[in-house]
Amino acid sequence: MPSSRSTLLRDERFVLLLIARTLSMLAMAFAPVAIAFGVLDLPGATATTLSVVLAAESIALVLFTLIGGVIADRYPRDRVLQAASWVNALLHGVIGLMLLTGHAPILGLAAMTFLAGVAGALVWPAMTGIIPDIVPAASLQDGNALIGLGGNTARVAGLVAGGIVVVAIGGGWALIAAGTVFLVAGLCVGRLRLGVTPRDAVAGPSVWSELRDGWSEFRSRTWLWVCVLQFSAFVMVWQAAHLVLGPVVAKTALGGAGAWSTILVIESLGLILGGLLALRWRPAYPIRVVVLLSFLGAPPYLLLGLHAPLAAICVASFGLGLAFEMLTIFWQTTMQREIPPDSLSRVSSYDALGSLALGPLGIILAGPLADAYGAHRVLLACAAVMVVTSAASLSVPSIRNLRAEPRDGIPPHVPDSPADLGPAVTLPQ
Repeated sequence: MPSSRSTLLRDERFVLLLIARTLSMLAMAFAPVAIAFGVLDLPGATATTLSVVLAAESIALVLFTLIGGVIADRYPRDRVLQAASWVNALLHGVIGLMLLTGHAPILGLAAMTFLAGVAGALVWPAMTGIIPDIVPAASLQDGNALIGLGGNTARVAGLVAGGIVVVAIGGGWALIAAGTVFLVAGLCVGRLRLGVTPRDAVAGPSVWSELRDGWSEFRSRTWLWVCVLQFSAFVMVWQAAHLVLGPVVAKTALGGAGAWSTILVIESLGLILGGLLALRWRPAYPIRVVVLLSFLGAPPYLLLGLHAPLAAICVASFGLGLAFEMLTIFWQTTMQREIPPDSLSRVSSYDALGSLALGPLGIILAGPLADAYGAHRVLLACAAVMVVTSAASLSVPSIRNLRAEPRDGIPPHVPDSPADLGPAVTLPQ
């Protein structure tokens, strides 16, 4: 009998999605080094300058993620992903040209990254929802892991190539190359042709009604909203550390773009191993494992803050990558199994919104705090927040006790008890 993985790899639609996602990840891998060091190399640029440019994208993600979830539940998800890919192609090309020509005002760069954030707000809800549209329920974890492996392999290649291009001829060309790859990814996902869903053929409910329904599904699961609260604080300090403070320390103490590219490549190798392990490991209590793995987010930034050598930081970054890939696959697979398909993208958008909500604050504060107190000290505080929030989540019983298999007679999407409905919070009318 063929394995689940081999069956998926013979499915034309899954292969097209895998190729499209892999190409998108290849393109995105060029961006962190290219934008960070492209901005820092501008005349008069500081850590605060980089914070402004990166915060614009993060703010857009927060503002538009819920709308992205509604769009991905209402319209064909392949078309949503195609549109996002083509918008990213255009924006990366424009940013690259701005850096190449030297006409790169900070407000102009921030406007481009803001629009990239709007496109990104469509991607996560659509990707979370489209996988169950293509992959059988029994093969969801394998499907998520294979897509993750493809993306992370591309990430390694993109980081290596992007780092070489940035060091050799600057970030502009790296971003133009990324735009070209996004264009090809859009062509691939456009060939999926999933067709019109029943909801497209009739007049649907209002956006606010759909958001309320999605909120009801989201808040009915204690394990879900508590973890999202953890992720919110976690992502705030992670974005500050990874997008601003890390590059600043790399530039001032580790040798520059080459050192930071090395850290990112090693982290991506950990992501690949994490994906391979997730193909075989089926934890009985996946959300408990998700939170335990999140503890491994702190060591790289602790070591950066302690002036550790590059080799030690790379080892810790490898562990971070391994942990993050496994927890992402376990988290996404659990959501796909537990949430009804017709509201999956909206619930995913609440997950993304909650997780990203404080990200802009972390990015905005990172630069000024680094300028005032030193990047190393702020990195130590970031690592401490990661440890404390992970420990707090692990204390919640529903996080420790949620099993991978539904209990007999209880559909996966039905709340366990009234206590699991969470706080009585409603959206504004």
